[in-house]
Amino acid sequence: MEPINLKKIKEVTEEFFLKTGLNVEVEVKAQEEQTIPINLKTEEPQLLIGELGQTLGEIQRLLKIVLKKKAVCDIPFYINLDINEYKKKKIEYLKETAKSAADEVALTKIEKQLSPMTAFERRVIHMELALRTDVVTESIGEGAERAIAIKPRP
Repeated sequence: MEPINLKKIKEVTEEFFLKTGLNVEVEVKAQEEQTIPINLKTEEPQLLIGELGQTLGEIQRLLKIVLKKKAVCDIPFYINLDINEYKKKKIEYLKETAKSAADEVALTKIEKQLSPMTAFERRVIHMELALRTDVVTESIGEGAERAIAIKPRP
């Protein structure tokens, strides 16, 4: 089995974005488990991120298909595409939101429901609060309305 060729991944990613006509700077970081972080820097991030990061998610899916088709390696891998550190900042924001809401629930003993979120965002919240002994989290709702309820631990 051929190891993951980060140089080849960078070349294919640069070619992919060159075809879009958008000027991006590509940085491929060292593999984390089976995930390859790919960071883009651009002066037009809103075009690539889209509303609530939906465009970013779709571009990530497309890029993964292209990378697999170009056979950058034989072993299964994932990519984590980020643009101008959008996801990194989003994760920090979600963690702060989770802590703040959990502190409020722990203090008031009243359940709090957060706004609907993507599966990725809900996972960040669940993971952030998993070790807390004073609150529990639960995903509630269906589809695009799925959200997190933070409850006082009985």
